[in-house]
Amino acid sequence: MSNKSVGTSPATVAPPMKPHYSNSIRTNSGPLLFVAGQVALDADGKLVGEGDIRAQTTQVLENIRAIVEANGATMADLAQVTVYVRDIDAFSSVSDIREHYFPADGPASAIVEVSALAWPEFLIEISAIAALPA
Repeated sequence: MSNKSVGTSPATVAPPMKPHYSNSIRTNSGPLLFVAGQVALDADGKLVGEGDIRAQTTQVLENIRAIVEANGATMADLAQVTVYVRDIDAFSSVSDIREHYFPADGPASAIVEVSALAWPEFLIEISAIAALPA
């Protein structure tokens, strides 16, 4: 069971633009887990999905899932994610992938277009904060 719940979203604030994130998250957690920006590298350090934002997004979210689960939590415990993309069109093109990982009451979220990431081949990077079970 997740240690987070959707926070209050007043009527004076627009609802989330996508169903896989929330305007605010309230936690009743113990420790927090800060997940550094994850990119589309597999366990061997090899790039997954060169030129393919969808394949890269899946790899990034799988990396985050592995880190979160290794720390005794689930994707439902993610309270916040920041998504960095090379092309803001990713906002729509990877929406269904994010919905798979966050089917309801997803984390508070921001998406930002950037001019570059650590490697020129990277199209997406996601950092996260999870509210771990106490």
